[in-house]
Amino acid sequence: MSTATAPRTIRPDENRKGRGASRTLLYVLLAILTLVFISPLLYMLSTSFKTTAGAAAPTPQWIPEEPTLQAYEAILGAEGTPVIRWLINSLAAATGQTLIIVVTASMAGYALARIDFRGRRILFPIIVATLFVPPVILLIPNYLIVGRLGWLDTLLAVILPGAAGAFGVFFMRQFFMGLPLELEQAAFIDGATRWRTFRTVILPLSRPALVTLALLSFLTNWNDFLWPVYVLFSPENQTLPAGLSTLQNANSVRYDLLMAGAVIASVPVLLMYFAAQRYVVEGVGRAGLKG
Repeated sequence: MSTATAPRTIRPDENRKGRGASRTLLYVLLAILTLVFISPLLYMLSTSFKTTAGAAAPTPQWIPEEPTLQAYEAILGAEGTPVIRWLINSLAAATGQTLIIVVTASMAGYALARIDFRGRRILFPIIVATLFVPPVILLIPNYLIVGRLGWLDTLLAVILPGAAGAFGVFFMRQFFMGLPLELEQAAFIDGATRWRTFRTVILPLSRPALVTLALLSFLTNWNDFLWPVYVLFSPENQTLPAGLSTLQNANSVRYDLLMAGAVIASVPVLLMYFAAQRYVVEGVGRAGLKG
């Protein structure tokens, strides 16, 4: 008769070794992916500190041989390229549109999530359906409307037309659907009105979603190129992406200038992301709890 062999028991230290090896492999893969994603940013930063000849060298150099600030001095000191003014215009436009989107989307999303009014079930699918409309289709109608209102060549033209997007309403509605209804019922029992409940109970709990929506809205306006090119004509009224495009046309071989402009455009976005990253992760995660 063959004797049955007892199953081999795995010791705790072997389990720890296996988990440690898996964790190490995961960290190595994450480090490689991080290096792949940030390498263009690092090369852009390096090129902005190169000389004109070093930036156009056929052999890429990650570390400048002669680090210099001449690209920043040239791009910030030129009369025909008011980069600081473009930066201020972009900050004003993106901040203004973000504030409008956060206020209107939070109120509309709450109404669609909690208030039972006639036509709600029809209105929400219509709002979501507008997300599938390509923005370029609205280019000419929006231009005609902005022209009739007298907003051409002003920052109002790049703030208001995009402030009524459907994504913010959809995003906030999904987040509000995931909040416990008992919190609002307790506020109603204590005598709070609908508006006071929304302002003192719902909004404080919605900080992750509000910060996430604000960041996404800011980035959308900040990176917008096509619409500002159509509605802003004066050099001093340009936003940063549109203004940097003129710099590229005028200095097509000055890669140091182009990279310096790209660095200036990237700094506010990176600072905002690092400051709000934990809210973004939490807001995106909680917005998908309930449909």
